[in-house]
Amino acid sequence: MEKIIVEGGNKLKGEVNVSLAKNSVLPIIVASILNPNNIVIENAPMLEDVIVLTDLLKSMNCKIENIGEGNLEINTSSLNEINLNSELIRKMRASFLIMGPMLSRFGRCRISMPGGCNIGSRPIDLHLKGFKLLGAEIETEHGYVEAKAKRLKGNRIYLDFPSVGATENILMAAVLAEGTTIIENAAEEPEIWDLANFLNSMGAKIQGAGVGKITIEGVDSLKGISYKPIYDRVEAGTFMVAAAITNSKITINGANEEHLRPTIEKLKECGVKFEIRGKDIITVDGTKLKSPVDIKTLPYPGFPTDMQPQMMALLSVTKGSSIITETVFENRFMHVAELVRMGANIKIDGRTAIIEGVNSLTGCDVKATDLRAGAAMILSGLVAQGRTEISDIYHIDRGYVNIEEKFRGLGANIYRVDK
Repeated sequence: MEKIIVEGGNKLKGEVNVSLAKNSVLPIIVASILNPNNIVIENAPMLEDVIVLTDLLKSMNCKIENIGEGNLEINTSSLNEINLNSELIRKMRASFLIMGPMLSRFGRCRISMPGGCNIGSRPIDLHLKGFKLLGAEIETEHGYVEAKAKRLKGNRIYLDFPSVGATENILMAAVLAEGTTIIENAAEEPEIWDLANFLNSMGAKIQGAGVGKITIEGVDSLKGISYKPIYDRVEAGTFMVAAAITNSKITINGANEEHLRPTIEKLKECGVKFEIRGKDIITVDGTKLKSPVDIKTLPYPGFPTDMQPQMMALLSVTKGSSIITETVFENRFMHVAELVRMGANIKIDGRTAIIEGVNSLTGCDVKATDLRAGAAMILSGLVAQGRTEISDIYHIDRGYVNIEEKFRGLGANIYRVDK
């Protein structure tokens, strides 16, 4: 079993290159189902989730090749499976995004309920509501969902909650639908804009992505393209917190200020300084005294739930009282027990965590209970006294490319072992 070992105490310095966004690359790979022509996704991060999703498409008779430098060439012209590999589906939640494109292109899809990190309930009811309003017949039984439609027809769809997954799935389903579809209360995350930009580059007609109301004019066909997704704002945010927690100054290449605004503003409130150069380069100065802050996670443009565990790690060693309220996922405090093992003073009351900053943490054996919790364990290990051993790191590998190598490049004493 592999573990990540962190020896605490080193300051960070230098530059780090952020990978492209997993949460953009996954729906873009799925969206290739809509188009039988060749598509190239440039610089795709070869994470565990990306590998699982490409394996799923390969099992459906799609052709996917790595043509060098991380560029993935995808051709779905021979796709012929509508009963999908349930084992691969259950490995990751994003696999459910296949339903929208499959239903739109082939008129039918049968899929098992998805898997992923156990951070809380993420029901698919909004996805299914959207498909029904587009004219699909839905049947759910024995852990499977089946949708059928001769051809989807555009409609007005209001989402009860601005779900990223539901917005993406319905958006893709509507691209080849007949007529006009309007998605109201749509998710506004940068990854939604990126997916729409990718689809528009292929010939889709989408307006309003990223502002809450998306209009899609259905088209009959799409063209092949080469496309580079956006940078990973959560990875960039993780390195920003790394500079803050280690009282260091580093430069992050691939950090889009606009996409990172909620994280940047909270870190500024905490006492971190930023120098923004060009479009995607940010120098983070975390050498100043930190102040406690209160955080409430919300859908974008609110503070991202995917940055909550990392910020909790920082606040654990920030003098004073901080409060974090988690409104997105009801089970996203599993990392608290691991931080407490390291000496953090955190108390949970429902969806609220009260953090009293301590002078130092102590290295010990901890678990990556989910993807972002794993990042929080690495950050905590960077400043803990002694050695921190992190297990269950397959969660970390789902969302971070060569994370220990990138931290070593900044001067951290971190490495991977097979025990």
